[in-house]
Amino acid sequence: MRVDFQRPFTAPAGAQDVILVRHGSIDAYPPGESGPLAGGHSDPPLSASGRAQAEAVAARLATYPIAALFVTTLRRTTETAAPLSARAGLEPVVLPGLREVHLGEWEGGVIADRAARGDEEFQHVMREERWELIPGAEPRTAFVQRVLAGLDSVAAAAQPGMVAVAVTHSGVIAELCCQITGSRPFAFLNCTNGSLTRVVRMPDGRWILVGFNDTAHLAAGGSPA
Repeated sequence: MRVDFQRPFTAPAGAQDVILVRHGSIDAYPPGESGPLAGGHSDPPLSASGRAQAEAVAARLATYPIAALFVTTLRRTTETAAPLSARAGLEPVVLPGLREVHLGEWEGGVIADRAARGDEEFQHVMREERWELIPGAEPRTAFVQRVLAGLDSVAAAAQPGMVAVAVTHSGVIAELCCQITGSRPFAFLNCTNGSLTRVVRMPDGRWILVGFNDTAHLAAGGSPA
């Protein structure tokens, strides 16, 4: 069979097409203050910018043939998915497996505060690319297992000729891209709020990364275009 490597990618028959959306921007906690938790995870709402990003995502995906829409247990994903849900007429399915990595003692805005201060412990975690260096954080083996299972659930909903969309988190997207490509753990960590990442499971079971951090619907800085 001849293959034309110059043509745009098209998912072949029998493939499962998945779009991962990073949730919109959130309201930052005041320095030194912690915020609400849901199941032990930070659970802030979207900021005004985040709500605008959610509308931009909905406009971008309005013409896509969406078979199913997934969110996590955290409200920044449900709020991001709300405009798309209304446009597509789809009720989001809550998928706990794709919630963000649990950061132990650094939940509730602590990690953001440490990052803003240039904290050495935070810098060490970033250099080593290991969340489990944070006290009480989720072990990577457990995190990998649950996000891969979550991705399988999303893919199973991707009907022929249609895509399944999951609104999730940067740590989850980074880990899934790492597992698919064999990259360093944090190589794909820095994706923009409201960005799209497309992954496809081919008919033989292989996952491929088709697009990462697609922000065509957003202007510079992550605002709606």
